[in-house]
Amino acid sequence: MLCRCNKSLVFIFTAEYNVTRMSCQEHLPSHNIQSTSSILIADNFHLEVRCHIDDVSFYEMRVLTNCKNQVLYTAAVMRRISTQCFGTNKSVGVIGLGQMGGRMADNLRKHGHKLVVCDPVPANVQRQVDQGAKAAANAREVAEQCDTIITMLPSTATVECVYLGEDGVHEALRSEHLLLDSSTIDPIFTKKLSKELHDRGATFVDAPVSGGVAGAQNGTLTFMVGGEPEEFERVKPVLKAMGKNLVHCGGSSTGQIAKLCNNLALAIQMASVAEAMNLGTTLGIDPKILKNIMDTSTSSCWSTLVNHPYPGLMENVPASNNYEGGFAVGLHRKDLGLAMDCAKHAEVSIPLTCQVHQLYNMMVACGYGKKDFSYMLQYLKNGK
Repeated sequence: MLCRCNKSLVFIFTAEYNVTRMSCQEHLPSHNIQSTSSILIADNFHLEVRCHIDDVSFYEMRVLTNCKNQVLYTAAVMRRISTQCFGTNKSVGVIGLGQMGGRMADNLRKHGHKLVVCDPVPANVQRQVDQGAKAAANAREVAEQCDTIITMLPSTATVECVYLGEDGVHEALRSEHLLLDSSTIDPIFTKKLSKELHDRGATFVDAPVSGGVAGAQNGTLTFMVGGEPEEFERVKPVLKAMGKNLVHCGGSSTGQIAKLCNNLALAIQMASVAEAMNLGTTLGIDPKILKNIMDTSTSSCWSTLVNHPYPGLMENVPASNNYEGGFAVGLHRKDLGLAMDCAKHAEVSIPLTCQVHQLYNMMVACGYGKKDFSYMLQYLKNGK
């Protein structure tokens, strides 16, 4: 039996049959839903059923029989993996349309999602409106119009304001809401926010990203998701519109923890590549030759292959565009500070992170906070 309500799809298979063999198959093309089962049974049984949406198992019910096909055990309640997929409200809300969020919104649109957008920068909103999106004045208006909302914001304080502040998401919160925060923020706050939103009936996951502006543009981001397994399954369809690698990291806030660990390694990596390029070129090595050596040797990494800090060696990277665009120094400094706070809380030593954090502090103090973090090379080269 399939029961359908106006906002979600709910599957209930508890019917009893009086036959010796049962094969059940239902197919609803409009929702790509198919369930199949064929088992030997006895009188009055509960059919074993798996229901699939886009090849994801949503419901399962197990039956145990003996050699005479008599039912020995039947699960009294189905294992509920998810009670909801995308409902009748197809619009997706995107709050935060900067370097990353704007490009993520573009990919959602390419995959057929209607968008309701919100950002404090009017030009960012207008760009989306010109492509068919609907503008909202604040987060509350987004929540009123969308069941699914993605936030990509610069700080913990901003995330708190958007979700819990005046005209925030919480003022229009519903049990149908599927909330995904792709910002990189304090994991401790993320866990508190998750609890508050869950206590009010909504679904919330932390889903920060890696892959940079190029990954956001090309739809190849890695999403690090913190939440329950069933929540991870539920957010997969919308994440697949923006990313290539979807990783379930564990419970609430583990996505944020994974992202901070990745970013501290990246910060150290970029500093080391910048240092090596500065030393090598100062001593007379052609930068192209040094890059090729590093690309094919043990120092090969994302900072040599994808976002090289030396100008002119790669096209379409910030270093070849006066270090504009990309991942801002100020934001990377913020992430390192969050990692240091977590390390202090856990009593873990991260000395290299602390040293690199000081370099980023000095870069911001010199006015380079909005430059891409690969500007580290110029800072080391010029000493200012």
